[in-house]
Amino acid sequence: MSAPSTSCRINVFWHDGMLNHDTGKGVFDTGMNPGFLEVLEKHPENSDRIRNIVSILSKGPISSYISWHSGSPATIHQLLSFHSQEYVDMLIEADKNGGNKEICCGTFLNPGSFNAALLAAGTTLSAMKYILDGYGELVYALVRPPGHHAQPTQADGYCFFNNAGLAVQLALDSGCKKVLVLDIDVHYGNGTAEGFYRSDKVLTVSLHMNHGSWGPSHPQNGTVDELGEGEGFGYNLNVPLPNGSGDKGYGYAMREVVIPAVEKFEPDMMVLVIGQDSSA
Repeated sequence: MSAPSTSCRINVFWHDGMLNHDTGKGVFDTGMNPGFLEVLEKHPENSDRIRNIVSILSKGPISSYISWHSGSPATIHQLLSFHSQEYVDMLIEADKNGGNKEICCGTFLNPGSFNAALLAAGTTLSAMKYILDGYGELVYALVRPPGHHAQPTQADGYCFFNNAGLAVQLALDSGCKKVLVLDIDVHYGNGTAEGFYRSDKVLTVSLHMNHGSWGPSHPQNGTVDELGEGEGFGYNLNVPLPNGSGDKGYGYAMREVVIPAVEKFEPDMMVLVIGQDSSA
């Protein structure tokens, strides 16, 4: 059997240095040891999860369609296209002091975490550049730590740098006039939305559980009335779904809400943020 044609291949960007982000053990994502458990749980965002995805893509039924590419760390200058200097400096200082710091609830910067976060951001930028340079039309940035909760000035929800937000900004800086972000996850893609909340050049769409805010690091509610501000009013579309929504619920929301909005926006580039947390 001949190999699939180039047009059928999925270009996957990956770097195994991202496995060096150790999120620790405890009770779920707290990192706490109450002293009376026989076995502490791994943090839900752990390296085993991504190792299995790499294995599936390498050995599974679509392995012959995959082209592998290596990522590289983001530079500080690149990070500042989305994040504030003060926030980046805080993470740099925490890393210099040896890590072992809970940046916000459930989000731990341990030795190796900062370099892994740089690789996640840079690998995503490498994937975007691959498309912008005309080498392909479909790429998958397989990265951790994740990014879509990270806001311009703070970490949130296991995320340090907003990988998708950085890629969107690179697309805009490279000449794309309009970029779509479609975020499918149990949780609201609040960081990406916050980064472009006042822009009419980016349509941010998020399908998520109707969970509301979860504290100071995640003040956004993800409700339908969070529509953007200023020039960005009407360019943030939240689609909160009832708990327990399955394939039919997602399909209905896509057909009735998302697709018409995307067709009206007519983006030059689409960035998909695909969470695995609702997948069996």
